[in-house]
Amino acid sequence: MFTYLEKLRMTQRNFSRALFACLDVRNARDFDFLTEQTHKFESEADDIREEIKALMYSKALIPESRGDIMNLLEAMDEIPRLFELILHMIQAQKLVIPEFIVPDVNELIRVTIDSFYLMTRQVKALIRKSDEIRGLMAIIDKSESQCDHIERRMITRVFDSNIDAFLKLQLKELIINLGYISDQVDRVSKLINIISLKRRV
Repeated sequence: MFTYLEKLRMTQRNFSRALFACLDVRNARDFDFLTEQTHKFESEADDIREEIKALMYSKALIPESRGDIMNLLEAMDEIPRLFELILHMIQAQKLVIPEFIVPDVNELIRVTIDSFYLMTRQVKALIRKSDEIRGLMAIIDKSESQCDHIERRMITRVFDSNIDAFLKLQLKELIINLGYISDQVDRVSKLINIISLKRRV
């Protein structure tokens, strides 16, 4: 599980670097390479996830725990899938993000990645049976609300601008998908808390 989390972190790092590269014209040439690296680490995380499943079904875990861990893995796997989706959207549509929303994109990604990091800490706390899970969940929940606010602000700014109407729709789709990351991190966080509470019963 710790190896899986590290692969998720590497997927996230390359996703973040790719996104920041497409926001900065000076580093735009690095975007395709970093997108490939994101896919590489996402695939490696998938392989490890399958190994964990195999271990679970070879009786490494008691049957009651298998369902919880399986659900947790599936929920976490949605996050790197969103990383890839967003990068491929930018790549395939040759999407150029206007300068007037670049600061908002930077802020949204910063808050989202901070939450992602806290979520990985929650998973480690679950494995180690630490008592910090609920406190981390509260921070992640607050960050998710902040991301929702940034997302709504960005969409408003896009549609208040005088850019091409089709580009507005492309940017709206991009912003919504960026927002889905923090939504999913929050779902995983709450799932970790439920698993932790079940263990205490």
